[in-house]
Amino acid sequence: MHALIAACGAILLSACHQREAVAPEPKPVVALAVHPDGRTTSASLPAQVQARYSTSLSFRVGGKVTERKVRLGDAVKAGQIVASLDPTDLRNNLVNARAQLDAAEHRLVYTKQQLDRDQAQAHANLIAPAQLEQTQDAYASALAQRDSALAQMALATDHLRYATLTADRDGVITSEDADTGQNVQAAQAIYHLDWTGDVDIACDVPERTLNSLTVGSTARVSLPALPEKTFEARVREVSPAADSQSRTWRVKLTLAAPSPEVRLGMTANVTFDAEGNVAAGHPFTLPVTALFHRGEDPAVWVVRTGSDTLELRPVAVQRYDERTVSIGSGLHEGDRVMVQGVHAVSAGQHVQVVPPLHPEDFPS
Repeated sequence: MHALIAACGAILLSACHQREAVAPEPKPVVALAVHPDGRTTSASLPAQVQARYSTSLSFRVGGKVTERKVRLGDAVKAGQIVASLDPTDLRNNLVNARAQLDAAEHRLVYTKQQLDRDQAQAHANLIAPAQLEQTQDAYASALAQRDSALAQMALATDHLRYATLTADRDGVITSEDADTGQNVQAAQAIYHLDWTGDVDIACDVPERTLNSLTVGSTARVSLPALPEKTFEARVREVSPAADSQSRTWRVKLTLAAPSPEVRLGMTANVTFDAEGNVAAGHPFTLPVTALFHRGEDPAVWVVRTGSDTLELRPVAVQRYDERTVSIGSGLHEGDRVMVQGVHAVSAGQHVQVVPPLHPEDFPS
């Protein structure tokens, strides 16, 4: 009887040990996240908020600056007076033009009266035809001189008006380029005005990032002054040439939903959306050691995100090179692909991803 009880206990203990069997440890595998050819990883670059449109404010006539009404950083409205020139010479020109106009009008009246008299006498055959022709010529000359004097009068009036410089747009003064008392020429910049309204996010990108950017590429913009907000933006303009000193390219972005809180001169950080900017049809370059054949069909082992289990993914090979293969379809941005030991694993196997000892040997 005691022997029977001992035998039953042994069986129960052995069953408990079988249920408590330890799960196998994850198998270490070498895998890398893949990216399409010609695509770099996301880049975060410093930037600055700038006005999309900026113009210089200048006088249309030369003279001496007698007054400046605004300073650096001031906001101005369209039509607001910002500076003035000494109007003395311009007023004298206007007085002279008015006197020339008076003389021309007086001469025109006199020649018209003379023409009327000569025409009446010519009909009565009291004067020779040559005398009438001379009178007609004098009247035509006086009429032309009157028209010229009118034009000079209008020009002198405009020049006197140009002695007052006004802002043609709402905006902010970003530079002062002339001082009070300075003699300036026509079209010489007095201020620079950044227009209120549309803004650009401007940044300088290096060559390695430039190759992946095109007009319309997406990005995320953050501003230290507004830490709780992130703005979506798109590339509006890419400079066609590099800066001669920094060897970087100026890129301008437009905010998708601009906010009044975003002000000119603020600093920003631009993070380009790597996944959103990938051009369709770019192949993935992998080492030949990553390729696995299921029968005659090529495939690769992909480590599933979250579960860290293996999935055999069929792929289409575009080209075989000496040490690499170009995968045309079957993979996505960021997939973790095994690059070593592909014949020593099985589907669904739990693995632990470890980096390669020599990453430069494995393109990604």
